[in-house]
Amino acid sequence: MAFVELDDVSKVFADARGGTGLLTLDHVSLSLEKYELLCVLGPSGCGKSTLLNMIAGFEHPTSGTVRVDGKPVTAPGADRSVVFQQATLLPWLPVWENVAFYHKLQGRSKKERQELAQPYIDLVGLTGFEHHYPAELSGGMSQRVGIARALLLDSSVILMDEPFAALDAQTKSEIHEELVTIWQKSRATIFFVAHSIEEALLLGTKVAVMSHRPGRICELIPVDLPRPRDTTSPQFNDLKRYVLALVRAQGAAAGRPAQRAA
Repeated sequence: MAFVELDDVSKVFADARGGTGLLTLDHVSLSLEKYELLCVLGPSGCGKSTLLNMIAGFEHPTSGTVRVDGKPVTAPGADRSVVFQQATLLPWLPVWENVAFYHKLQGRSKKERQELAQPYIDLVGLTGFEHHYPAELSGGMSQRVGIARALLLDSSVILMDEPFAALDAQTKSEIHEELVTIWQKSRATIFFVAHSIEEALLLGTKVAVMSHRPGRICELIPVDLPRPRDTTSPQFNDLKRYVLALVRAQGAAAGRPAQRAA
């Protein structure tokens, strides 16, 4: 049985202006095994983030079922944590308190929270920055805090919605390498909405390419390239060209009228 499973999922959003419903996802079936890092690509508006939000429990399918570890997802839960496009840190708290904030809400002592946070701060490469505030961090460092916070929740699934889209190329390259190391050490299961084809191929064990809205899964592609992945290798670039052709075909379809559901 798959660890994360979307079974024949469709989603219709109300369209007040048109007086009908907008079909965003159309009979999507997708599965993710435990300890996989699945990257999802597709045109803007195809429903990538909607799929992520359904796994998180923030959205619910109009039809079909979403399951994690065999149980239907009906609401947000501690077994799933989310890393957003922005780190959403609390500006009045230092790094270690942002990382351990959930445990503050659970009533744990300061000493307990510091002891819990430190291994994850070390894991994401922020040793020495425990007492820095968010305003003193770079964008990449802030996202590392968000990843550490998600890991400390000890969630079985980490959901990442284009978390590095706003970073510069150099920082993004560094944090990609760090994320792979973190994933390998933590043995987390990650559902990652990717910002680019290269990012998806650098990170993923599989890449799912989605169609233009209404979103469907066009193809699920295993990425068997050795790590660390070399973006200049013939194998990497052959796969990149193949995925690019799929994505371009879906982008070309973006000019067609969106389907609507009554």
